[in-house]
Amino acid sequence: MKYETIEIKREKDIVTVLLNRPEVHNAMNEKLMKELTSCFKELSNDDNTRIIILTGNGKSFSAGADLNWMKSMAQYSKGENIKDSRLLLDLYETIFNCPKPVIGRINGHAFGGGIGLVAVCDITIAPPGKKFAFSEVNLGIIPSVISTYIVRRIGLFNMRRLFLTGERFDSGYANKIGLIDHMASDEEFDAKVQKYVKLIHSSGPKAMTEVKNLVNKCQNMNVDEYKEHTVKKIAELRVSDEGQEGISAFLEKRKSKWSD
Repeated sequence: MKYETIEIKREKDIVTVLLNRPEVHNAMNEKLMKELTSCFKELSNDDNTRIIILTGNGKSFSAGADLNWMKSMAQYSKGENIKDSRLLLDLYETIFNCPKPVIGRINGHAFGGGIGLVAVCDITIAPPGKKFAFSEVNLGIIPSVISTYIVRRIGLFNMRRLFLTGERFDSGYANKIGLIDHMASDEEFDAKVQKYVKLIHSSGPKAMTEVKNLVNKCQNMNVDEYKEHTVKKIAELRVSDEGQEGISAFLEKRKSKWSD
């Protein structure tokens, strides 16, 4: 499928998805949200895709919502505004629930809804000195839809303070509060991304999907249901083809079939 606001690059089983509106710092409008959602839904069901890297073209990762698009929404009815907000929620949910590992290659600044895209990645890597801010309060609005994902990353009180002040913070502070998992210099940035690509390649593809399912169920099930689920799931995976291959490869001191 041909996209207008994103760019897709494939190298074997690794797909890089680039936000591609550099002239507006990869700000999100309706078309970008729909295209990015569609792309991730397609990749989620693609057996030839094993790892997804999300990044941006140009100097910024994402400036958040396109303000010109938001201004036009002032003429929308409440129902139309709710419909548009659901597009954003669907985008975050699609990436968050993607069964493939998603690496956030945070190449530049991220603001508002752009930080939501950071938060739904499984692993996030950024160079030092990049700027972040939940600047919605400065516009008289709030970072509402992204809050579900932000609180999981940085915790309630970090979220409350940063949402209230709209203050800017850098990669180092983002790393300290858990929004960014790893920092790497510009020279080492892509090497750090490739390090995690290599680590993921050593993991069973189905096992990684099951890991993401396990974490989601941990949040959504009550304790007793979750305990019972864990007992049944490990029993199921031990006797699966992938589980047996992984155990055999370890005991035989060889690489598993899925490893590079």
